Amino acid sequence: MAGGKAVYSFQEVSKHNDRKDCWLIIAGKVYDVSPFMEEHPGGDEVLLACTGKDATADFNDIGHTATAKELMPQYCIGEVDASTVPAKPAYRVVSEDASAKPDAASQGAWLTALQLAVPVVLLGLAYALQDFAKTKTA
Repeated sequence: MAGGKAVYSFQEVSKHNDRKDCWLIIAGKVYDVSPFMEEHPGGDEVLLACTGKDATADFNDIGHTATAKELMPQYCIGEVDASTVPAKPAYRVVSEDASAKPDAASQGAWLTALQLAVPVVLLGLAYALQDFAKTKTA
């Protein structure tokens, strides 16, 4: 217990993930927003999408009003045990197969050549058509 508030594990908070029982983690604190689901201006779907993870970034990205931030203490039920919060997933870049690169490069060369050749051919045809029309009328 920290300051009269309970300390919850991340796994415990993650279990509360439906419309009638919805808990969120924001800035290390646990909020039971179940009573606020119908009143939330963004709808309950927004809150449900933030369950099972640390919703701090989501909360901050939205740019909540001062009034919204003033409502938060009434929904705070405790803190999350930081040691139970999983680390952010590490993303790795998968490199392409080296044998596929020459193919991609040759396709790119053909595409560039066609992009240059098509307008030149069209201009040539337009000039030939214009010259043909002049000789036909003369």
